Amino acid sequence: MTELVAGVDSSTQSCKVVIRDAGSGELVRQGRAAHPDGTEVHPDAWWDALQGAIDDAGGLDDVRAAAVGAQQHGMVCLDESGEVVRPALLWNDTRSAGAATELIDELGGGEAGRRAWADAVGTVPVASFTVTKLRWLADHEPDAAKRTAAVALPHDWLSWRLTGEPGAGADLGTLFTDRGDASGTGYWSAADDRYRPDLLVRALGHDAVVPRVLGPAEQGGRTSGGVVLGPGTGDNAAAALGLGARPGDVVVSIGTSGVACSVTDTPAHDPSGTVAGFADATGRFLPLIATLNAARVLDAVASLLRVDHDELSRLALSAPPGADGLVLVPYLEGERTPNKPDSTGALHGLRLATSTPAHLARAAVEGLLCGLADGIDALVAVGAVVERVFLIGGGARSEAVRRIAPTVFGHPVLVPPPGEYVADGAARQAAWTLAGGAEPPAWERAGVQTYESDAIATVRERYAEARESTLSRPTSSS
Repeated sequence: MTELVAGVDSSTQSCKVVIRDAGSGELVRQGRAAHPDGTEVHPDAWWDALQGAIDDAGGLDDVRAAAVGAQQHGMVCLDESGEVVRPALLWNDTRSAGAATELIDELGGGEAGRRAWADAVGTVPVASFTVTKLRWLADHEPDAAKRTAAVALPHDWLSWRLTGEPGAGADLGTLFTDRGDASGTGYWSAADDRYRPDLLVRALGHDAVVPRVLGPAEQGGRTSGGVVLGPGTGDNAAAALGLGARPGDVVVSIGTSGVACSVTDTPAHDPSGTVAGFADATGRFLPLIATLNAARVLDAVASLLRVDHDELSRLALSAPPGADGLVLVPYLEGERTPNKPDSTGALHGLRLATSTPAHLARAAVEGLLCGLADGIDALVAVGAVVERVFLIGGGARSEAVRRIAPTVFGHPVLVPPPGEYVADGAARQAAWTLAGGAEPPAWERAGVQTYESDAIATVRERYAEARESTLSRPTSSS
């Protein structure tokens, strides 16, 4: 008998729902709905979009289990009755950057403060993490902070709403989450498997209810229609689960931002803050780096050359590896890895011979990939093992990116067909919750293309020289 499961991806831009066969993973139907723009969104907009996406996917009447994957870090504050205190601050809301510095200073400042945070929770505060947003709230909206009785993340809140909460007599104690999303808050330790309420109090000014952290396939509740709810997880952990990533795998996502994360059996602690020591959705760990400059580097150079992305790819592949020494350091919006928010992009090695569209296109692709390769190096430095690399996201649709990636990364690159991997991971978790067992169901994924490594050291070497030259330049701010 066929059993169906649903997976949700409530991302920054939209909500996607996939309905899959629990046994085989075969896609049965899907739907989507848009989210509003902005870095501050009322969670009711996510709920409305989820209902729209479910309707677009044909409803859940024949679905046995579901799980929610969603954007990480977003601050959802609830009062004692379960009502939202204020619009949620999303991961990409940077107003709490100063709060991050304050929190580091309070635990010793500088390297000592960063190490204290890394030892405590596996991450060092940055503006994207929930803990910094809570400090911002306490400093700038103290009345809202005082009203906050519980703090949830986007996937926690949506899962809770699916159980029928909030309502008259809402029980904040029924909020639930998983290790993957909890590890992105800044007050839950992946290594110790527990909350750090002292850090929550330090940020918010008082204690608050936080969601129960469930096991990877533990049931969180049921919808009013009887659909079993898995614990859900954050978007990066869901994508890794959707891909079937295992220890030795690195998942590189090229979207608006770039992400590289690796599945490991041991937790990561990086006092520099470059690597976030997150947990995954299977009981393992998911150390992760993020870059600010990814697919939009290709957008910018395509616009500069007045070509579309297919032509940009053709041009890049027509130039030689290394672009005859032309190097683009693609810090077009500053950079997070390395943490240089005021840096700018730079073009090195421009000569008459390299002043061609093909050379610039090649330099753009190589520069984008070298920035991500720096992130992979940071993962290796904290203990990750790299055997193969999954390449996903909008940037992976570029043939030039796919073919040049193994040259830059120095490892085989696997490119699955375009898909909704966060929603797929949530669906796979739902199937796991429904079936039980020690491991998630083994869903075969067809159409994966493998690009073999042909490492050319000079590409990375020249990029490293250009990067250091760029970072050593004096910067000015207005």
